[in-house]
Amino acid sequence: MAFVHLGAPGNAAGFPVRRHPHPPADHRVHGPSHREPSPMTDRSIRSRSFDDRATRRRVLAHAASAALGVGFLDTVAGATRGAAAAGGKPAHANVICLFMKGAMSHIDTFDPKPGREEQGETRTIGTAVPGVSFGAGLPRLAALADRLAIVRSLSTETGAHEPGVYTMRTAYAPLGSIQHPALGAWALHAAGKRAGDLPGYVLVGNGNEHPGAGFLDPKLAPVPVADPKLGLENTRRPGYLSEKNFERRLALADRIDRDFRRAYAGPQVEAYNQMVREAVRLLGSDDLGAFDLSREPEAVRRRYGDGPFAQGCLLARRLVEAGVRFVEVEFGGWDMHRELFDELPGKVAQLDNAMATLLDDLAERGLADETLVVLVSEFGRTPRINENAGRDHHPGVFSAVLAGHGIRGGVVHGASDERGHSPAADGVSVADLNTTIAAAAGLPFDREFIAPNGRPFKIGGGGKPIATVLA
Repeated sequence: MAFVHLGAPGNAAGFPVRRHPHPPADHRVHGPSHREPSPMTDRSIRSRSFDDRATRRRVLAHAASAALGVGFLDTVAGATRGAAAAGGKPAHANVICLFMKGAMSHIDTFDPKPGREEQGETRTIGTAVPGVSFGAGLPRLAALADRLAIVRSLSTETGAHEPGVYTMRTAYAPLGSIQHPALGAWALHAAGKRAGDLPGYVLVGNGNEHPGAGFLDPKLAPVPVADPKLGLENTRRPGYLSEKNFERRLALADRIDRDFRRAYAGPQVEAYNQMVREAVRLLGSDDLGAFDLSREPEAVRRRYGDGPFAQGCLLARRLVEAGVRFVEVEFGGWDMHRELFDELPGKVAQLDNAMATLLDDLAERGLADETLVVLVSEFGRTPRINENAGRDHHPGVFSAVLAGHGIRGGVVHGASDERGHSPAADGVSVADLNTTIAAAAGLPFDREFIAPNGRPFKIGGGGKPIATVLA
């Protein structure tokens, strides 16, 4: 296949060409009549190996940059943003997942232990739900507690950050033989991408070691936005390249690649072509404005707050309003092994204001009934305060919060023991929580999908939905 660099100066004609006399290394050569299996249905996923899919991601990531010359979508699996795979009924909800990366302390936020030594210096306050207390740093969310479902008996099997984050995002423990899809990729696979040019899944944050689409098609991976204030970067045509010349280079690339496409037709080649088509379409699309926070009134931007997480929540609202199905917003810095009572108040204040503003904003715009908001962390922190005035990693019990579509507000499910060390009632696994999210969003959580290694997997990890929090 011939890759024509469409946005950089080159030879005398201005069209540097790199010809590949053979197909990509991960593409098995067959005659023109060969076709690989079709996209996965309820019981079948394309049969090529996971290693092939990982290689394909790298090829597409490089191709996206080379084809357009604008560095377009060059991280997180180089995802294309085409239509989602066929199969599955449309989900009934958008999802905004707020990920407290680093392990948020449950005792200092949503599961305080007033009057006990373990509470330390964090005071507690009452909420809109009688008998339910939060940490004092969450006054706005406390006032909205009748719209929240709090899970206080969540536990996981790992106290290490990387596998903990992976497990929370996928509902499966990491394996060396396969990469599992993140819940957002499952949502796109099962429910499809909404109409328009925007991607269906966006990650606001650094995205380090994100599982992406896992063993699903790479086009289902999230599109990364590192800085919400900058939006989706590198989506403008270079200034030295006129629209006429840009279109000329696209046409030349198409002619050069025509014989290759006929000889090696298949999903991988078509994915590349689809990526180019959709990338070009987005370059000229009015939908890109959804990523531009400067279009929001200044009063609205101030209302959310100025930090990256706060502006990420505002961007999440803009994106779901514009038709993006699943948005993750990362909020790092919760790994407080020392001086927790100095570091925590500012962090919790940002969370309280941004999340409460997001919930109010969704409600004011009529989006609350069609948007599920979830707050999670990879695990909790120890009840015991260590010698450095901090809390250490604690997978034994922690909390999660759900609100919006499909959720019953004013509910507390489960309980930790009096110290906040272990579940005392109605324990919940990470798979149970992810299955509950899938159920609330209208995804087919009880359906089996067969991965390339022949093993069955379920959206949400095969857990049991938490009936008490579902509306």
